Amino acid sequence: MTQIAKEGVSEHLGYDESLNEVLQSGKDLREHSKEIEKELKIVSNKSIHGYIQQAENIAKLHNQIGTCDNILQNMENMLTNFQQVLNNISSEITILQKKSVNMSQQLTNRCVVKNQLYQFIEDMAIPEEMIKCIMESSVTDKDFLKHLNELNHKLSMVKELNFKESKSAEDVELVLEKLKLKAMSKLRGYLLEQIYKLRIPMTNYQVHQNAMLKYKFFFEFILLNERHVAEEICSEYVDTMSKIYYSYFKSYSTRLNALKFEEAVTKDDLMGIEDTASKGSLFVKTTSLKQKSTVFTIGNRGDILTSELEAPIIIPHAQQKTRYPFEALFRSEQYALVDNACREYLFITEFYLVRGNQAQELFNQIMGKTMSLMMKNLETYIVDCFDTISLFLCIQLILRYQIMCHKRCTAVLDKYWETLQTALWPRFEYLFRLNIQSIRDCDPTKFRIKETGPHYITRRYGEFSAAIVGITENFPNETVSRLLLELQNEVECFMLRMAGAIFPQRKEQLIYLINNYDLILGILQERTRDNTKEAESFREQLSSKSNEYVEEILSPHIGGIIHFVKECEKDNADDLKRHDRRALALVQNFSLNWKKAIEDLNREVLLSFPSLVTGQSLLQLALAQIVHYYNRFHKLLSPSVRSELVNIHLIMVEIKKYKSNY
Repeated sequence: MTQIAKEGVSEHLGYDESLNEVLQSGKDLREHSKEIEKELKIVSNKSIHGYIQQAENIAKLHNQIGTCDNILQNMENMLTNFQQVLNNISSEITILQKKSVNMSQQLTNRCVVKNQLYQFIEDMAIPEEMIKCIMESSVTDKDFLKHLNELNHKLSMVKELNFKESKSAEDVELVLEKLKLKAMSKLRGYLLEQIYKLRIPMTNYQVHQNAMLKYKFFFEFILLNERHVAEEICSEYVDTMSKIYYSYFKSYSTRLNALKFEEAVTKDDLMGIEDTASKGSLFVKTTSLKQKSTVFTIGNRGDILTSELEAPIIIPHAQQKTRYPFEALFRSEQYALVDNACREYLFITEFYLVRGNQAQELFNQIMGKTMSLMMKNLETYIVDCFDTISLFLCIQLILRYQIMCHKRCTAVLDKYWETLQTALWPRFEYLFRLNIQSIRDCDPTKFRIKETGPHYITRRYGEFSAAIVGITENFPNETVSRLLLELQNEVECFMLRMAGAIFPQRKEQLIYLINNYDLILGILQERTRDNTKEAESFREQLSSKSNEYVEEILSPHIGGIIHFVKECEKDNADDLKRHDRRALALVQNFSLNWKKAIEDLNREVLLSFPSLVTGQSLLQLALAQIVHYYNRFHKLLSPSVRSELVNIHLIMVEIKKYKSNY
């Protein structure tokens, strides 16, 4: 083969190392192929010979494979049988499980029946210990209460079974009935004994009530089993406590009444009626007001609404030498009622097992006579009472004690409080209007003494108004506000009538009004809040009259300057030149007299106003007005006239000297 042919064969057959060597060696491929075939034949013969030699082993291997196949077949049969056995076992387990559930349910049912039967037998059986305890032990023994509860339970069971016509109830019914009668007899005797102990004089009934509460189940047992016996016990208690409370409060009210001020406020102690208590004569004995309660001022009487609201009640025999205003006695009496009524209501609801209307009815049976007595006593006092502040304090006490009762979960006194309010309000309003009418009817011409100081009616009004406003701060009332406004209007009208009738000059009228307004405002600011309607009204009146008074007292000293300023401020510059001569005269007069004017103002204010604070404020207001008019006057002057005017710094230095006088 040519070289090119060899390369083509090599590329066609792909690369092979042995073939490549043959091709490169130039050996004939056909010969090489024969050699290869010969070698393959030799290898094949050797392989056949090797198989022939291993024929016995191959036969053994074949037999072994057959044996293994048989063994595996047996194993398969065994596993199949085992699977079938397991299926049978699973079915048996399911059956056993169902049987177990049924047996468990049967056991549970038997246990339930057993427990119920055991409980029933225990409930129906009457232990010897219980019989002995009920028959022989004292009711105050601890075991007696325990066995009484058991007896009550057994009686309830028998009642239920009797409705079902149970035969088992007939076996124990007679014994239980005898035990019930014995227990009922002992309980009735014990409770009546405790109630009768309350009737012993000077007995602390609260101690006995607390003792009864420890055995409150006694009454519950009687109520459940013998209602007529329970009604008997309740009736005895109501009768006993009703008499105790009535006797106690009747005696207490009588003794308290002896501590009242001997001199009561009368119809002559009205705001517009002149106080004649200090006037005496050869034929009229002057009464002492040492122990008479204040008519128009409240003083420390208002403490009964705050610090003394829950103070201990007054003990009459310990306070024989002390005298009190009516509202203090009223507070003590009502607080005693609140304390006893709340405790009594809580006792009857807990011991007698009553609620709602039943509790209200039972409470009224116990406390009804006592409350009627106290209402009658109040009505008796109101008929002849002319102390407006005292009545109003009583009204406020009622409001606070009503709230106190509600906080103690005792609303049974609401009707009682409403009745007291119904009695007090008309009388309070009537007395209030009497005071208003007394001022309206007051004739200013009967006061011959011309004093510019505060009038006694003004002082009375200030004290009275401050008292009423101070009391109503926490409990505002529309009726009271309306009455206060009417009274204020009448007092203002009276002061204006008084000023016009007594003082012919406007300056004296203003001094009188300022002194009275200042007194009222001072009292209101001291006793009440600063922003009350009454204080604001009089503050405006005082400010208005003060400004007018300042204008009046400045008029004799700088009246010409004031008129000049008010007249010329509207003119233009050309018109002002026409007033130079007039302005120059005013400047010269002011320069000569301004120091004396300030001294005169200081002296006049000092003599006109008893209140140093008021005098100081008015003087400062007048001096400020002088400076104010000076500045306005200064602006209106021409340069030639302005040079003649006193320097403002000299005036300010002089004014500062008067700041320390008041």
